[in-house]
Amino acid sequence: MEKVVVVKFKNNCKPYFFSAGGLTPVKGQGVVVETARGLEYAKVVEPEREVDEKDVVQPLKRIVRLATERDEETVKNNEERRKDALKTCKERIAAHNLDMKLIDCEFTFEGNKVIFTFTAEGRVDFRDLVRDLAGVFRMRIELKQVGIRDETRILGGIAPCGRECCCAGCMPDFKKTSIKMAKNQGLSLNPGKISGLCGRLMCCLAYENEFYASENKKLPKIGSTVSSPEGKGIVVSVNALKGEARLKIERDGGVVFRDFPADSLRFRRDQNENGGKGGSNDDE
Repeated sequence: MEKVVVVKFKNNCKPYFFSAGGLTPVKGQGVVVETARGLEYAKVVEPEREVDEKDVVQPLKRIVRLATERDEETVKNNEERRKDALKTCKERIAAHNLDMKLIDCEFTFEGNKVIFTFTAEGRVDFRDLVRDLAGVFRMRIELKQVGIRDETRILGGIAPCGRECCCAGCMPDFKKTSIKMAKNQGLSLNPGKISGLCGRLMCCLAYENEFYASENKKLPKIGSTVSSPEGKGIVVSVNALKGEARLKIERDGGVVFRDFPADSLRFRRDQNENGGKGGSNDDE
């Protein structure tokens, strides 16, 4: 086991492990830590605790010091400079007629570099822009291109569910999603219904996919004929949460629809080994 302090940078929801370095920081306290790009300011989200060594990326960097009033003032000043820096960079981008969208900027804690984050359809030759910005800010300039999902994570927003976007509020890393996950959960395949603000499949599709994939294996395939306590019928829909299937049963010259628990039906359970909505074997 290894003792670590858990911190987060800025508004990023991804936690990082650092060695306490002989200090005793408390939850919510600001600290200055050593990172690959120099000293950075972070907030403690969990005081010192033990974690499995396999969960720690070595070498474990340390907390340099507890944040002082001067450190807090530096962070505040950097944030105040951010608005003007964004405005200046947007003006320079327009002047150089570059096809790029500026979404964020950050001054490093030590004040020797400013990092501009942008999105673009393809590669952008921004060498002249960097020289221009270096002349304005008199410090090192870094331009970082990110994808559309990263843009949503940085800018945030309200998702279709009415809550803050998962990527911006509670998800340390992006989840791998697929159309099959939407099928497993019986969702409409309308892109507008299963896409997030970024236009990609919603990350939350991955949250319950394992449950649905498992439960769907216990249910008959939609369109198949199964035996029920009221006779044979055709499966028209399934409900993985209730573990039920709705059957269409022909009776006395008419048709009735009935819901039955999966364990009361007789069908070939090996037909659903690949999961999918109602036992569908479609991959995508």
